[in-house]
Amino acid sequence: MATIEVTEKNFNDIADKGIVLLDFWATWCPPCKKFGPIFETASDKHEDITFGKIDTDAEQALAQGFDITSIPTLMAIRDGIVVFAQAGAIPSPALEDLIRQVRALDMDAIRAELSEELKNAEQS
Repeated sequence: MATIEVTEKNFNDIADKGIVLLDFWATWCPPCKKFGPIFETASDKHEDITFGKIDTDAEQALAQGFDITSIPTLMAIRDGIVVFAQAGAIPSPALEDLIRQVRALDMDAIRAELSEELKNAEQS
């Protein structure tokens, strides 16, 4: 599956389904240009994952909403929950390892933990 352009208009439709990897990038960013082909290659290998690219210049509201202060930033979302975010270009083996880890997550446990955190925050 090739990468898709993610915008403010299609973000919610994309982010709620399965595993989504997002590359926050900009055309003027040298590390983004280095990471782009790595991200594209992974998208071809993992057709069950949605790979999206967010141009931080064109989609400033999305970048601000996620507090993106450095690019490239790689974000992993599973079932609508952000489970990973890290700035910096990563090599292909690290991206493959991240994909393996995201697939292995126990989402029921993560949802229970988030629910507990929310409950505790409401009580304080």
